[in-house]
Amino acid sequence: MSEEKKMDIAEVASTNFIDDFVKEDMAPGGRTEGMTVHTRFPPEPNGYLHIGHAKAIYVDFGTAERFGGICNLRMDDTNPTKEDVEYVDAIKEDIHWLGYDWDDRFYYASDFFEDMYRGAEELIEKGLAYVCELTPEQVKEMRGDLTTPARSPYRDRPKEESLDLFRRMRAGEFEDGRMTLRAKIDLASGNFNMRDPVIYRINHSRHHRTGDKWCIYPMYDYAHPFEDAMECITHSLCTLEFEDHRPFYNWVIENVTLPSKPRQIEFARLGINNTVMSKRKLRALVEGGYVDGWDDPRMPTLCGLRRRGYTPAAIRNFSERNGVSKVNSTVEYAFLEHCLREDLNQNARRVMAVLEPVKLTIVNYPEGQSETLTVENNPNKPEDGTREVTFSRTLWIEREDFLQEPVPKYKRLYPEGPECRLKGAYLIKCIGCETDETGKVIEVKAEYDPQSRGGDPADGRKVKGATLHWVDAATALTAEVRLYDNLFTVENPEEGNFLDYLNEASLSVLNDCKVERSLRDAKPGESFQFMRQGYFCADNRDSTPEHLVFNRSVKLKDSFKPAGN
Repeated sequence: MSEEKKMDIAEVASTNFIDDFVKEDMAPGGRTEGMTVHTRFPPEPNGYLHIGHAKAIYVDFGTAERFGGICNLRMDDTNPTKEDVEYVDAIKEDIHWLGYDWDDRFYYASDFFEDMYRGAEELIEKGLAYVCELTPEQVKEMRGDLTTPARSPYRDRPKEESLDLFRRMRAGEFEDGRMTLRAKIDLASGNFNMRDPVIYRINHSRHHRTGDKWCIYPMYDYAHPFEDAMECITHSLCTLEFEDHRPFYNWVIENVTLPSKPRQIEFARLGINNTVMSKRKLRALVEGGYVDGWDDPRMPTLCGLRRRGYTPAAIRNFSERNGVSKVNSTVEYAFLEHCLREDLNQNARRVMAVLEPVKLTIVNYPEGQSETLTVENNPNKPEDGTREVTFSRTLWIEREDFLQEPVPKYKRLYPEGPECRLKGAYLIKCIGCETDETGKVIEVKAEYDPQSRGGDPADGRKVKGATLHWVDAATALTAEVRLYDNLFTVENPEEGNFLDYLNEASLSVLNDCKVERSLRDAKPGESFQFMRQGYFCADNRDSTPEHLVFNRSVKLKDSFKPAGN
């Protein structure tokens, strides 16, 4: 690495304690002086990534990015289970969607099975591992406690005998569970992970990549440091539950001949309320039919959030602003919504959509006449330009924007009520309505001021009523709109049976919404602000030009209250 690159690393502003450790290691005389910062993200391909994984992705890829380094993607397939390509492909898609890339550095743990086996033989030959014939029940009985050491009658087995048995284990001579290979460390250690942990077990299951080549498989605690070292990882960034496993991680690195010596650093997981993030519970929601698949917009999965309308920028911002610490904490789901709202407020195009329509007739507007109005796309981004909307005698407005009998402080339409603005069009004044035989309003009638085109009266009079959105009935498109809310009714559904807290009102479907014609070209996943309603996106699975479907991503009103406010 050049001197210029070293100076760049020295000048990186630390955003958290991990950055401090990395800078310490990269400094002159440091553990990794002159090396490229190299991290990895190692998911197990047995489920979809969720918002908690986004935090780990941000830490792993983001740390490397800040220091001009690189990050690998590794699938942890140490368990010989059938690979589900769906999960592998989904993991890759989610990481790319968030804006990160691993280039050509894609690995499986099984890529290193032969190296791990050789390392195990090396430990046996050094007298640092032995074949143990205790059953799992016997191991549990002999584990000891904080004042009593663990025991194994096989601990002093000659290394030649252990090596022979280990090779026969690999050859398939013994049935599942008959023997294990254990590291020989310290049976009296206060850290039970160091009490001669199992590093290999017999399992005759077929592996999705290696087939029947192996009938012994490494335990994760042994495989983890091995994989990091073989990939020349400099900093192995893990969640906090691995902190007690770090002594064994370091023991493997120090006692096996490996090409590098990575450093493990732990950080706290992301906890978030109003949802569950256990793969088991998420799978139960999917397989029980409580949600519409892994990408249901109510799910905390990244594919679900993407379908809901969350953006990579919002999720990265959420991860960054939550910070990286050593203390577990729970974040409000409302803060995730706040980050999305900030992003969409700045970037989403404004459009008009009427979710519960009622007909509005402008009685003094000429029949058969139509005109075109120019409205802005985004007041926060003038560079996004304008678009044309049509206006005619018959419009659609929200049913809630009219009352026959107004309530106090109601400033929308009612007979003989105040003038109201139609967004970007004219001032109108309600003069009455038509109802059906049940008394339901089926048509609102109003008069308009022809001299108020654009929404401002020619005489400059003050308008006391509200500004209303609308859609021209002559050109409107019909759309399905899905209104999503929290999947659970309590903040912590993990307490008790989470299925008891499912929110039956978490999805409402509106089938006869009227939207402006410009939305016929809405691309799957494209986000919009439906004026006065919230932020919505075209469903990336179901929406077509022939049948438009929009998902509510987040309401306009922000319920998040920053600390101190």
